[in-house]
Amino acid sequence: MSASGAVEARLAELGLTLPDVVPPLAAYQPAVRSGAHVYTAGQLPMVKGKLKLTGKVGAEVSAEQAKELAATCALNALAAVKSVVGDLDKIARVVKVVGFVASAPDFTGQPGVLNGASELLGEVLGERGVHARSAVGVAVLPLDAPVEVEIQVELVPEA
Repeated sequence: MSASGAVEARLAELGLTLPDVVPPLAAYQPAVRSGAHVYTAGQLPMVKGKLKLTGKVGAEVSAEQAKELAATCALNALAAVKSVVGDLDKIARVVKVVGFVASAPDFTGQPGVLNGASELLGEVLGERGVHARSAVGVAVLPLDAPVEVEIQVELVPEA
C-alpha cells in the first residue's frame, strides 16, 4: 500500500496500520463510490484474513472485547474507502456508521460496543470523524462474527 498524507500519518501516531482490504465473502464490492460519497460493505473484524473472535456478545464475547472488534471493523472500513479513492485525506467527513452486534438474548449494550468504531474514527479523523450512527443487535452475523460495521463517507469536492 502506498503511503498517503495526514490521515495515514495519524494512524501511525496511534500505532495503527491500515490493513489490506478484506476480500468479499460473496458477490459484492468492499466499497463503491457514488458521486461525492463512498459506501462500504459491512466489514468484519478480520485481521490477516481471520476473525479475531467468534460468538455472541454478552455470552462468548465480552462487551469490551466487542468494542475492540468494532474498532478493527472501522479500520477495515477505512481500508475499503482507500481502495476506491486512493487517499484517505479525500474524506471530508464520515456521514454515517451502521453497526451490527451479534447479541446474546439479554445483551442490550450495542451502543457501547459501537463506540469502538466511532471512537477510532474520531481519533483518526478528528472532527471529520463525527457521524450519525445506528447500533443494531442481531441473532447472527457472517462467519459467526460478533460485530460488523459499515461506513458512509463524503469526499472533499474535486478541484
